Amino acid sequence: MIDELSRLPGIGQKSAQRLAFYLLKRPKEDALRLARAIEIVRGKITVCERCFTLATEQYCSICRDPLRESDLVCVVEGPQDLVAIEKTHAFSGLYHVLGGSLNPLDGIGPDQLRVRELLARVQSDSIKEIIVCTNPNLEGDTTAMYLARLLQPLGIRVTRIASGLPVGGDLEYADELTLERAIAGRQEVVE
Repeated sequence: MIDELSRLPGIGQKSAQRLAFYLLKRPKEDALRLARAIEIVRGKITVCERCFTLATEQYCSICRDPLRESDLVCVVEGPQDLVAIEKTHAFSGLYHVLGGSLNPLDGIGPDQLRVRELLARVQSDSIKEIIVCTNPNLEGDTTAMYLARLLQPLGIRVTRIASGLPVGGDLEYADELTLERAIAGRQEVVE
């Protein structure tokens, strides 16, 4: 059990050992309930046929929502990014989950991501804007530039999320790239 728990992301040997002994101290029903929950989730979760996030039906709840802006699509690397954006309640469009970002060193090219599906979706749906919300790192930036090069000739507006200083951050602790992006992405101060 310790070996299996330590395979989970962010769980080292010591944490896995603590979890294992915790589960052994709890009533048997607690451990069985956890095992059943894992089994149920693994059996019911599938991938949305439109946006490729996790779903329990053919289409996820976001793709089925008629109140979402269907001409605005936010492209993210993974389902966890979609969840993070949804928590803000600041986006009312649809999503497209790529399944990662371009990383030639790890053998991840456009064919390993859901780029073809995005292009097919753009050509069949009435999408006006794609917001690329990949991580602000070399792979995410490369992916954003690659998608922009593919989509702009199709007449699609391609935008990238802003990056810069976090709210509550201090300038003196920010790295140069973060400060550079914050200055480049500055916005007009309005009352």
